[in-house]
Amino acid sequence: MTASAYEAAVLDFRRRKDEHFAAGRGPVDPAAFAGLSYFPPDEAWAFTVLLDPLPQADAGAEWTLETNTGETRTMTRIGQVQLPLPDGERTLLVFAPLGEERPERVFIPFRDATSGEATYGAGRYLDAPLDRQLGGDGALVRVDFNLAYHPYCAYGDGWTCPLPPRENWLPDAVTAGERLS
Repeated sequence: MTASAYEAAVLDFRRRKDEHFAAGRGPVDPAAFAGLSYFPPDEAWAFTVLLDPLPQADAGAEWTLETNTGETRTMTRIGQVQLPLPDGERTLLVFAPLGEERPERVFIPFRDATSGEATYGAGRYLDAPLDRQLGGDGALVRVDFNLAYHPYCAYGDGWTCPLPPRENWLPDAVTAGERLS
């Protein structure tokens, strides 16, 4: 059976990430690195949804995220997305680095029912591309949990990683993306 074009693209993304880490450009010792572990690709965990921007009065609102080291990281909250997950519709807050008025990608940190069991306890991240073809402030976001990844602090000390805000804690088990070995 051949993989679909979608599966092939996800597997290629994962292969390139493993090559990046194996070359010493990641948070792991390349000599001991044997590849990351993932849930099988499943297109049912990929959504293209409307970014619900903040009201104009709140546009560019700063949001402080806690980190694993106790420091804080300030980002811009640019809106939220509604996702049709298997156990019901869920809302996730969407962020961008400070100063990026029209980012091409957004940052979505999240925890789910797999956190601390099959995935890193503090949560995982998504970097989701924006499609501004809608014009104005409207944008579509490609939220693909198959590309969810562990923050670098999952692999060792010495990294400061933002923690998902409580608003981004999902009761659902997201069985997609990077997982513990």
